[in-house]
Amino acid sequence: MKTESTTRPRPRPHQPTATARAAPPVADRRPEGRQVRGVLRRVAKHALLVLGVITTLYPVLWMVVSSLRPDGEIFGNPSLLLTTFHVENYVYGWTALGRPFSVYLLNSALVVIGSIIGNLVSCSMAAYAFARLRFRFQGPAFAYMLVTIMLPVHVVIVPQYILWAQAGLVNSFWPLIVPKLLATDAFFIFLMVQFIRGLPRELDEAARIDGAGHGRIFFLIILPLMKPALATTAIFTFIWTWNDFFSQLIYLTDPQQYTVPIALRSFIDAQSSSSFGGMFAMSVVAIVPLVLAFALGQKYLVQGIATTGLK
Repeated sequence: MKTESTTRPRPRPHQPTATARAAPPVADRRPEGRQVRGVLRRVAKHALLVLGVITTLYPVLWMVVSSLRPDGEIFGNPSLLLTTFHVENYVYGWTALGRPFSVYLLNSALVVIGSIIGNLVSCSMAAYAFARLRFRFQGPAFAYMLVTIMLPVHVVIVPQYILWAQAGLVNSFWPLIVPKLLATDAFFIFLMVQFIRGLPRELDEAARIDGAGHGRIFFLIILPLMKPALATTAIFTFIWTWNDFFSQLIYLTDPQQYTVPIALRSFIDAQSSSSFGGMFAMSVVAIVPLVLAFALGQKYLVQGIATTGLK
């Protein structure tokens, strides 16, 4: 007599069906809606970026367009479309102030070059002292230097003006250049200190074993390695000094020594007619050096900021 266990059929191993074998991989079954959402997200992101660029550049583009319009159409048409090219604004603006505009460009160039040289020399030496030397009250002195970053220029301009007036140097470029030779820009000192602290001290120790002092270590080892920080300092000094209006307005009273910002302000007269077309035309001329400086030094600017810990 056969028992139930002997008559029960054995289970056959699972055989995959044709449908299961033909099923595509999981990656191929991803919903198309996810791809569509990803494309829409990228399009929206790029659209926002383009809108932000247009919003940021609109004042500059409007200034360029306004420099090619007659004075009567400048403030009545906010669009960027040009119907006529009024190039006479550039011809008139170049000599509208009684002397060629190149005089003011040259004055600004002299102040900028002197300021760049002063900041590069004085700030780099001060930064090396804070980063490598050990002296008494070094910590409090460094903290005091950092506090001066938060001090507005309007607070110290009056006592500085009194000092320069007593020295008989008002209405000259010296009050704008000499302070740069005294390491008065604490921001650049801090930037260079952070950069020097990132350099290995083994370089200093190896040079000291060979008999080099602090002077040779600074000029032959540290300074060549500081090119990104020096380039960043030069670019920022160029931009800030070229656009400086307040300090130059205080110290310069002779029209022959006006710089570009003061000369542009001279196009607007509250008591007589103002030449906005000429002012916009010369403003376009004035921003060309800034654009060139940033375009040529952009690589060093980004590298200098990235290597000094200023994220």
